[in-house]
Amino acid sequence: MTLLSVKDLWVRFPTRQGIFDAVRGISFDLGKERLGIVGESGSGKSMTGRAILRLIREPGIVEATHVSLNGQNLLDLTEKQMRSVRGKQITMVMQDPKFSLNPVMTVGEQLMESYRLHNPGGSRVEARQKSVEMLEAVSIRDADRVMRAYPHEVSGGMGQRIMIAMMLIPDPQLLIADEPTSALDVSVQRQVLAIMDGLVRERGMGLIFISHDLNLVSEFCDRVLIMYAGRIVEVCEAGKLHEAQHPYTQGLLNSLPRLDQPRKYLDVLQRDDAWKDAPLETGQ
Repeated sequence: MTLLSVKDLWVRFPTRQGIFDAVRGISFDLGKERLGIVGESGSGKSMTGRAILRLIREPGIVEATHVSLNGQNLLDLTEKQMRSVRGKQITMVMQDPKFSLNPVMTVGEQLMESYRLHNPGGSRVEARQKSVEMLEAVSIRDADRVMRAYPHEVSGGMGQRIMIAMMLIPDPQLLIADEPTSALDVSVQRQVLAIMDGLVRERGMGLIFISHDLNLVSEFCDRVLIMYAGRIVEVCEAGKLHEAQHPYTQGLLNSLPRLDQPRKYLDVLQRDDAWKDAPLETGQ
């Protein structure tokens, strides 16, 4: 079953030198699965996630044949209609999400606000109960104490979990996670990923996991899109990512240290302008 379908998506920005294409004609479908999007900084990963939610503001330009959620083209919706999609049907955990929390509101107030925004008829008691349940679902102990805390009183890893809990309160169909573990140490990374994985599987959600860490994506996701210069250059099964054929993907892999294949020097990533317009390679 296709949950999200993106066809020929472009994101453009006018500059003094002319129009800059940040995302260039990408297409993909997503079911109830974990889809990874990887690439260097500036390859268009985050822009893709923001464009799906129509978070690109003027003078940015978003064009596509369609960006459809359950068959409904999101590009045809008004801004008011999109506000009912954001959060309720699609949520996005931003990079380093702890800093998305309001520093002058308690964690509980922000979680309850998220619930009541999407459930206008819900009472304050219901909002609090749901908020505590979600904190417990992301493995936060003593949820009542955390509800009373301010963002500066929690650790980075707990801040990440709080944001994930907030995004999942409305029971969305699709979660977009934009490098949600990049600011965490390895042990906390694994905990957060395990929580996200469990929640996605239990709820039957779709997940778009945006990252620059190929090893992490190969272990965590089902499929991987590799982006270069605003376009998808290769599609692979996550478990076969290390068998990728595109020279750009191979270059990314070879520039990473590996415990099973230690080397004195890591490769320097080489780039070719021809890749920008070469046909898509798929390892599926």
